[in-house]
Amino acid sequence: MSGLAELRCEACSANAPKVTDEEKRSLHKDVQEWDILSVDGEEQLRRVFKFRNFAQALAFTNTVGELAEEENHHPAILLEYGKATISWWTHAIGGLHKNDFIMAARTDSAYH
Repeated sequence: MSGLAELRCEACSANAPKVTDEEKRSLHKDVQEWDILSVDGEEQLRRVFKFRNFAQALAFTNTVGELAEEENHHPAILLEYGKATISWWTHAIGGLHKNDFIMAARTDSAYH
């Protein structure tokens, strides 16, 4: 588990700052398998996780959902046969916050 995955999310409001470009580069080093992309003008972290079947993918998405509930920070989840696509971003600020990188790291830990 990376050190990032051990951190707790901080309470985040609409006034919270998005990560700077420098912070983004630094945090992304811990979750390199995640793509940073823009969706409707908002930056997001996205990763596709592969599984042998639907049941494994479903179990994983349930685990991610439990992690999200613990932190009250929720991703977009697309569940398909043999894969799950997870996207993290902070809805309140319309982009990336440190919390998103923390949750991406926790998601990676749940996958391994």
